[in-house]
Amino acid sequence: MAGRRALKAVLIDLSGTLHIEDTAVPGAQEALSRLRKASVAIKFVTNTTKESKRNLLERLQRLNFDVQEKEIFTSLTAARSLLEQRQHRPLLLVEDSALEDFTGIDTSDPNAVVIGLAPDHFNYQTMNKAFRMILDGAPLIAIHKARYYKRKDGLALGPGPFVTGLEYATDCKATVVGKPEKTFFTQALSDLGCSACEAVMIGDDARDDVGGAQNAGMFGILVKTGKYREGDEHKISPPPHLTCDSFPDAVEHILKNLL
Repeated sequence: MAGRRALKAVLIDLSGTLHIEDTAVPGAQEALSRLRKASVAIKFVTNTTKESKRNLLERLQRLNFDVQEKEIFTSLTAARSLLEQRQHRPLLLVEDSALEDFTGIDTSDPNAVVIGLAPDHFNYQTMNKAFRMILDGAPLIAIHKARYYKRKDGLALGPGPFVTGLEYATDCKATVVGKPEKTFFTQALSDLGCSACEAVMIGDDARDDVGGAQNAGMFGILVKTGKYREGDEHKISPPPHLTCDSFPDAVEHILKNLL
């Protein structure tokens, strides 16, 4: 790491990087154990909005990943912080399984639209309600704007197309709180006692994981699992610090070259 301080932290994406739904990436548990034995802090950062942090943790533990709840930083957490700061009462377009992360937030007479990945709620009536609220002055808050993600049955639309549709229809710009926003990565690093130039991000999304991290001053490692498609590494500038087959390969590179 010429010209950089020693690596102190590794940020790791979850869906598509460590697992795809209820299937772990081969060798990911063992690689995480190897990384934990090194002198680096670890944080799991995810744009997942389909489920609460508790549900996500339970999923990871069922897959035998050594993860603690305090190590997970989600875009839902970032969205809740923004709502509390601005004292918004949101119309929450998220899946029911994610609602518990907003427990205690006043949603009566909503004055803001918050949109995540909500396949069960992306219908005309709900989207039209959001559209009318935004026209009447309600801010549009996107938990993230991912174009698509990987499921067991293939790629699936993310919330990005729906956010963009509302932006187009209302001629407004959404406030985005998750990856690739610089503030998201800054928040994730805030309790690890290190700066961006002392951290590396591992993820399967060239734009949101790697591009976002590198724009924040970190190294970015792109893995060819999850949503990765051939040529993704050429879609961002600067290109990833490294593009490799999977999370275990990324860990191997870190242990051999960045510590």
